[in-house]
Amino acid sequence: MTFLSKPVQIFGREREWAGLVRFATFPGPEARLGIVSGRRRQGKTFLLDALVREAGGFFFAATDETETAVLTRLGWELAAWTGDGPHAFADWHEALERLFTDVPQGLIVLDEFSRLVEASPALPSICRLALDAHGYAKGTTSRLLLCGSDMGVMSRLLAGRAPLRRWAGLDMVIRPLDHREAAAFWGIDDPRLAVLVHSIVGGTPAYRREFVAGDVPRSMDDFDGWVVRTVLDPRAALFHEARHLLAEEAGIQDLAGSRAVFAAIVSGKATCGEIADHLEDADQLTRVLEDAQLISRQQDAFGPGPAVFRVSEPLIVFYEAIMRREWTRLERGQPEAAWRDSRATFLSQVVGPHFEALCREWVWTVDAGVFGELPSEVAAGTVADPRNRTQIQVDVAVLGREEHGRPRRVLSLGEVKWDKVMHPGHVERLRRARDLLSVKGYDTSGTVLTCYTGAGFQGDLPKDARAVTLDDLYA
Repeated sequence: MTFLSKPVQIFGREREWAGLVRFATFPGPEARLGIVSGRRRQGKTFLLDALVREAGGFFFAATDETETAVLTRLGWELAAWTGDGPHAFADWHEALERLFTDVPQGLIVLDEFSRLVEASPALPSICRLALDAHGYAKGTTSRLLLCGSDMGVMSRLLAGRAPLRRWAGLDMVIRPLDHREAAAFWGIDDPRLAVLVHSIVGGTPAYRREFVAGDVPRSMDDFDGWVVRTVLDPRAALFHEARHLLAEEAGIQDLAGSRAVFAAIVSGKATCGEIADHLEDADQLTRVLEDAQLISRQQDAFGPGPAVFRVSEPLIVFYEAIMRREWTRLERGQPEAAWRDSRATFLSQVVGPHFEALCREWVWTVDAGVFGELPSEVAAGTVADPRNRTQIQVDVAVLGREEHGRPRRVLSLGEVKWDKVMHPGHVERLRRARDLLSVKGYDTSGTVLTCYTGAGFQGDLPKDARAVTLDDLYA
């Protein structure tokens, strides 16, 4: 396989770059197809443009145009790339035939492919014909990469009986940077500050580069000022971004209903039943938002109870919890007052749940020695306590793999507190949950009781418990 160095301007993405290079340079006697998808602002175009420059090939980025306009512009750009006269394509059959003729070996990247499909619904089938044994790609070793941001459209390209199913040699999703990568990307060394920033902008690279032009909070003392001058300033690009994220999803037709789903989830009404109590089309709306990867469904770790939805995009959570409620004052140019009155809500409805999610993500990154073995499942869960007629909430339940004939092992039970000092009482509650699960038939002989703390632990930590601190999360 040819080695292509990752350009220095690309931060991280080592695994993604290696996978793309392997696809682009892997020797083979025939053309190959690859699919690259991911939410907007993650740097897909930046990554693929760099790949084309390094490996050689042709890059075409779609916009919201009619099929005729797209084909006209494609003809112009291909002619400029080859140095030939302008091409006039009557349809995509002619366009693909010419593309494979002019790029018989290198990469052909069709960026924002979901927009092309919106204008030309038959395009996936035409690509399938082109790649067939007797299609336009016959006799070439071209690598056709289809990239798109509409996750619903892109996921359906390879689903069920879709024309391109079983044809893709690459199916890559470009995800946001994780919390540690994001902290390094923003140049933030203070873990507490890193969590606060991540709880608003997540791991989306474009928010630092294009949206705040490198404006990074210098310290905890600067955080409030940074929020006011970036996210809450009507003149700043981030101010309208949460609304734009929803409007840009082609598959989402009911914007008002979708925003109502977000509002319900962020306010704590996060089960299917709770959302349905307020919306007639709750099932359809949640399915569409799941396809777009704007919300995710999480099952309780310990029972058949109702699934809980969570909003996947931190900026949307921040908008629903803070900005939507203060919209009038924000538009009137009063961000300082709006933020002062919203800071307590920010900590409880934004940072607290986000910190819980980061702790669950952290579990997937640790080695087997931390909990005795690598986890098979990490989720929140509830344990019924009949004696006390209550439910014990477990924020981070870590389960081992299921084995036939053996009880399921509970590797760890964890409680998360962002801004409250933890104490032995929290461990006692986890002990009670452990004992109840043992009665239910789980194997809790090696269960580690874990306190995930953003504010520390009061007194001595019991011998059967361990603490996970901010420094651990960012180690």
